[in-house]
Amino acid sequence: MSSDTLADLLDRAKRAGATAADAVMFDSTDTSCSCRKGKPESIERAESVGLGLRVFVGQKAAVVSSSDFKSATLDELVERAVSMAKIAPEDEWAALAPQELLARDIPDLDLFDPNEPEARFLAESAAAAEAAALDVQGITNTEGADAGYSNSRITLATSNGFLHSYATSSFVLSVSVIAGEGTNMERDYEYCATRHREDLWSPELIGRKAAEKTLSRMGARKAKSAQVPIVFDPKIAKGLVGVFSGAISGAAIARGTSFLKDDMGKQIFADGIIITDDPHIPRALGSRPFDAEGVRNAKRNLIENGVLQSWLLDMRSARKLGLQTLGDAARGTASPPMPSTSNLYLTGGTLSPEALMADIKEGLYITDTFGSGSNLITGDLSVGASGFWIENGKIAYPVNEFTIAGNLRDMYKNLIPANDLEFRYATNAPTVRIEGMTVAGA
Repeated sequence: MSSDTLADLLDRAKRAGATAADAVMFDSTDTSCSCRKGKPESIERAESVGLGLRVFVGQKAAVVSSSDFKSATLDELVERAVSMAKIAPEDEWAALAPQELLARDIPDLDLFDPNEPEARFLAESAAAAEAAALDVQGITNTEGADAGYSNSRITLATSNGFLHSYATSSFVLSVSVIAGEGTNMERDYEYCATRHREDLWSPELIGRKAAEKTLSRMGARKAKSAQVPIVFDPKIAKGLVGVFSGAISGAAIARGTSFLKDDMGKQIFADGIIITDDPHIPRALGSRPFDAEGVRNAKRNLIENGVLQSWLLDMRSARKLGLQTLGDAARGTASPPMPSTSNLYLTGGTLSPEALMADIKEGLYITDTFGSGSNLITGDLSVGASGFWIENGKIAYPVNEFTIAGNLRDMYKNLIPANDLEFRYATNAPTVRIEGMTVAGA
């Protein structure tokens, strides 16, 4: 289905009675291979195309989706969408983005690697990662390794003149292994995802990292209950930044369901803290040249010197709040746009992770959390965790079977970032330290 056909679909909607419309299409290919103990377990390939159509009849709107692009089917799709919109309740805030906000200069962010790998390459990569992990003394078993490649073309058209598309690709490699025997076993994994094959970590590196992380867990003790400083591994620290993004979503702010709903322009984090959303980082996993409503987007600081600067906004939430969208919308085929981040990150500080914990007499270094324990209405957080006990500024021994708890307001105000920020995910953070959290353990 071409971009021209997508534009024609909007013309059909207008002829059927829609006063405005937009449509999004995802054309994707996915290939994945998995192995365990050196033997292939699965090789899968899937190709899919999905279409989402949103129509407006005055201030009424409806969204429909389809994966069937026959002309007669699309006529039925348009007819159903317009009929649904006519009987929907009025929504005074829903609207297409006006032309003055639409992206005109579409940046090339180098998000697509055209060199699609053969399934054999993926299978060999997975096997090599697993073999590298199993070669490390102390690793006794494996849960398997996976390698995958996907590409997608995203096309967006609006009835007020926007029609653009962009392509993305993704390479993924992961392995999970086990150390120990019987009741004294531990497991961990390593994972890497990139837009381009040449940026992907080698299978050997991924295997070794998975093995080292697994072996470091052996001999875990139960943590004691205490109030101590907690240091969060970057993998976990990024989750704290992700929770923050949910709390500043325009949809939550407009509903009044965020603990930060009255805090625009106020000090949320400590002096010097910067949290940035940047959709235009070349090759990054969260990058996009325009948002899901065709609005131009750009790098901006959501937190600057600890102060909240901006909500995350799509057109609807922006209009409801009396503001202007800045290009934060994301969407699928079966739902309207919603605010979302792109490449979200907490800027690193000046201290190394070792220096950050050097003065901690007793504390915790958290490497894993379990369960979804954040309440965005109250800001309370309570999650199961595992990691390492800190004694006299050094990692002492692994610990598990405990819960950490605190309030996000207090946590954010006491957050200190280290200098080890890396861009591995769509949301990233360095190692961070937070004072005085509650640990419920043995």
